[in-house]
Amino acid sequence: MPRTEFERIYGPQVSWTPTEARDLLDDLGVPWWVAGGWAIEAFTGVPREHEDIDLSVFRSDLPSVRRHLERDWHLWAASDHGLAHLAPGREMPEHAEQVWVREHALAPWRGELLLNADVDGRWQLKRDASVVLPLEEATWEREGIRYLRPELVLAHKVSNTRPKDDADLRAALPLLSEGQRDWLSGFVTRHAPMHPWCDVL
Repeated sequence: MPRTEFERIYGPQVSWTPTEARDLLDDLGVPWWVAGGWAIEAFTGVPREHEDIDLSVFRSDLPSVRRHLERDWHLWAASDHGLAHLAPGREMPEHAEQVWVREHALAPWRGELLLNADVDGRWQLKRDASVVLPLEEATWEREGIRYLRPELVLAHKVSNTRPKDDADLRAALPLLSEGQRDWLSGFVTRHAPMHPWCDVL
């Protein structure tokens, strides 16, 4: 959805930076990490535009996340069904996979929390449940911030590739290790054998 259309429907976004997210979540007590475009920028060093910030937590840790944020922020469950206010004590809908965060009704949205599945505390890829990794292997860390590994970020983009995703691949590809590139190539070949990235990888 174009940014202008999004803001007409849902209101403005002024997203946190990864550093601001770190300061907010520093004493959260459960793992969190940055995914999406910010993770690609951190890996490549190539600046890009950001409409939002995708912060990820394990869905099983959501009660801890809610306790941490509900003191100062309004939380909303986001899904294909729309938005639902997550008032303290209200159950998170099973179909919702994101939590949107803002300070109050007249304030801009500041971030999205993506609820990631886990297998006994290990990270699981949404697009392929057979891909299960210790979080320390699925992410990398710099300056107190964990980022999803670039090949895993790019794997999420295969099912709905936009021009900015092609730009992310071009920026990341020369910096991927042979193992990272081979893994991504195998993933794309298995899940989208006609995808244009097959020729690039």
